Amino acid sequence: MTPARPNFLIFITDQHRADHLGCYGNPIVRTPHVDRLAGDGVRFERAYVANPVCMPNRSSLLTGRMPSVHGVRGNGIPLPLETVTFADLLAESGYRTALIGKSHFQPLEDHPSMLPPPVPGPGMAPPPASLAEARRDTVDPALYRQELRSSWEHPDHRLRLPYYGFQEVVYCNNHADECFGDYLRWLQREHPESAARMGREHGMRDPRYVAPQAWRTHLGEEVYPTHYVASQAMTWLARHARQRAEQPFALVCSFPDPHHPWTPPGRYWDMYDPAAMPLPASMPQAEHPRHVRWLREERERGQAALDGPRMFAASEREVREMIALTYGMITNVDDRIGMVMQTLRAVGADENTVVVFTSDHGDLMGDHGIVLKGPLHYQGLVRVPLIWREPARTQARQSCVRNDLVSAIDLPASILQRAGIMPSNGSQGRSLVTRQGAPCASGRDAVLIEENQQRAFLGFDQPVKVRTVVTSSHRMSVFAEGDWGELYDLERDPHELRNLWDEPEARALKLELMTRLVKLQIEHAETSPRPAHRA
Repeated sequence: MTPARPNFLIFITDQHRADHLGCYGNPIVRTPHVDRLAGDGVRFERAYVANPVCMPNRSSLLTGRMPSVHGVRGNGIPLPLETVTFADLLAESGYRTALIGKSHFQPLEDHPSMLPPPVPGPGMAPPPASLAEARRDTVDPALYRQELRSSWEHPDHRLRLPYYGFQEVVYCNNHADECFGDYLRWLQREHPESAARMGREHGMRDPRYVAPQAWRTHLGEEVYPTHYVASQAMTWLARHARQRAEQPFALVCSFPDPHHPWTPPGRYWDMYDPAAMPLPASMPQAEHPRHVRWLREERERGQAALDGPRMFAASEREVREMIALTYGMITNVDDRIGMVMQTLRAVGADENTVVVFTSDHGDLMGDHGIVLKGPLHYQGLVRVPLIWREPARTQARQSCVRNDLVSAIDLPASILQRAGIMPSNGSQGRSLVTRQGAPCASGRDAVLIEENQQRAFLGFDQPVKVRTVVTSSHRMSVFAEGDWGELYDLERDPHELRNLWDEPEARALKLELMTRLVKLQIEHAETSPRPAHRA
């Protein structure tokens, strides 16, 4: 009989495409441990982000709410501390909750916003600072600086617990070999010689590689952030088994990789040969859409920012190298997931633990010749891996592939459903499992994807805003500015090569999808708080 209160072990990777896993059909990258989870569980083929950027979608994975509702519309906006998360609800129900690795619910760096403050018109007085926003902020501003790198430079700085519902946190934020937090303090204490040589200023350029943001790290495999996150998760599982074996747990193990920069350590650097990496089918496209042309022309003029997080056009050689190094980072993560799973079995917890694997968003990784992420909602960016594996002893465990449409906001609803906990009012997700753990269809005929950028680019004069609707057969993206958008037939054109937006024969379809998009936005409007009275 299925235990009433299963444990949860949730693996999250950073900027990881669905098709960069063996179980999703990739014939090159080696991911046997994640593949085993998929072989023992449910693999979702059509799982999509709520927003293809880190902070908004991570907040959706935590809250089960769309970015326009939970408030993190883009990077740089902290998740309100008043927010109720699935970790809050689990903790209140008696679970021990922990987050090890990357959180990114608040800004990481002290860089100012790219959005300039409004300038008062002639004769107009600006509002006082306390009334500058539409909602009064009653939280100490210092509590929204908890994840900043500058805050962690103070030796006594710690996250205030519980942190968004997590009673324990081991903090390892940022990316590649530039992570900080509890990880950096450990590295400086235990391996000061490695800590002194981490980061891009010390990275070694391999003369065989030309890709931007790619360097050989001085960090060995055993001190690289990926190993640290896994080893801390293993320690936590062993300690919990000794001290709290009767208490159910929810552990989020969140890896900073394979997000760029590309710095796979040790043997993972040379594990994959760039020359053997096939290019995406859309990269050799002869005629590019206008937004892709804008990025290519920006690169040709020498104006593309190649060292930052914004998407840019890349050469075939660069893309092959980025893919090879990404695969090395992914296999490193997979090996560490194998170590964590071995510990889960060793302490006897695998018999009653739901294991989940997913990522916060994908990466264009050469689709149409573009890399990284941004408001071009091609499948490689917005479609993510999602695997749900039931405990070893439950009768609900079964291997299957699901093709129904799934959103990131559905994961918290599924976790709470499985734990027997009713979500808070305002939750927008749909459970993908029954109370007993059996798969159940999402019931979605479409998913909504939102994106609000701080940047004005791609030929737009204002910061880019885009809303996307994905159905079982089509993807349509509508931009707030300009007279163009994107419309693709995913069944006949899976690589999204032919934009139907301006095609006369697609007018009826365009109207149908526009109507569905409007209804999705109505469906995902705020419903919290619940009315207290009729009038």
